[in-house]
Amino acid sequence: MLGPPKELDGILLVDKPGDHTSHDVVARLRGKLKMKRIGHAGTLDPMATGLLIMLVGKATRVSQYLTNLDKEYEGTVELGKVTDTQDADGEMMETRPVPPLTEDELKEAIKGFLGDQYQMPPMYSAIKINGVPLYKSARKGEDIVREPRFIRVSSWEVTKFGVPRFDFRLRCTKGTYVRTLAHDLGQKLGCGAHLAALRRTATDKFNVAQALTLDQIMAMSLTEIEQKLIAPRDAVPMLAL
Repeated sequence: MLGPPKELDGILLVDKPGDHTSHDVVARLRGKLKMKRIGHAGTLDPMATGLLIMLVGKATRVSQYLTNLDKEYEGTVELGKVTDTQDADGEMMETRPVPPLTEDELKEAIKGFLGDQYQMPPMYSAIKINGVPLYKSARKGEDIVREPRFIRVSSWEVTKFGVPRFDFRLRCTKGTYVRTLAHDLGQKLGCGAHLAALRRTATDKFNVAQALTLDQIMAMSLTEIEQKLIAPRDAVPMLAL
C-alpha cells in the first residue's frame, strides 16, 4: 500500500508568465506537488513576468528574509498615456501630447527618483486598509487615504531611448511600485505615463536565468523538481533552520 506523497522542502525559482498572478503560480505548484505549504517571497503584478521565489515546505520559514531583499527589473515606460492602474492592464484615463524630449532630459528627470524617498501606494494594490484590499475599493470608485511608504531606488537606467516609449533597468528595495515610478515620472514631465512592460530579473543573488518556467516544472517528475530546490540554509546561511 502506497504511503502519502513525499513533501518537499526548499526554494524553487520560477519564471512567472504574464498571464498568471503570483497566487496562480502558488496554486499550480500546490497541485503539482500535492502539498499546501507553498508561498512566495515577493509578489509580481499579473502583467509582470520574471523571477518569483517560491517557498516550498519548511522554506516558508525564510519568507521574511527573502522578501526583504533588493529587486532588479527591466521594463518599458510609455509616455503620454495615463491608466487607472498605472500599467498596461488598466483602463485609459487620459492622453496628452509628449513634449520634445532628449535622452539627456529624460535621464535628468529620472535622477529625481533616485535614493531614499516616500512613495504613495497606488489604489490598485493589495494593501489592506481596515481589512479591505485597496483594489476592491478602487473598483468601487473609492479613493482611500493611504500612508506613503519608505523605499529606495538604487539605480534607474535608460537602456533604450525612444519617444513615447523607452526601456529601462531598475534596482530598488522591497515594496517599490515600479508602475508608480512610471506614473510619477510622467506627471513630472507633464505628459503622463504608464508602465507598458515589466520583468523582474533578479532578487539579490537570485537571477531569472536560474529559474524554470511553469511549463518546464509541470513536465518534470517530483524527483527532478526536488533536485532543482535550493536548501533554505544555502539561501539564508546565517539562519539556523
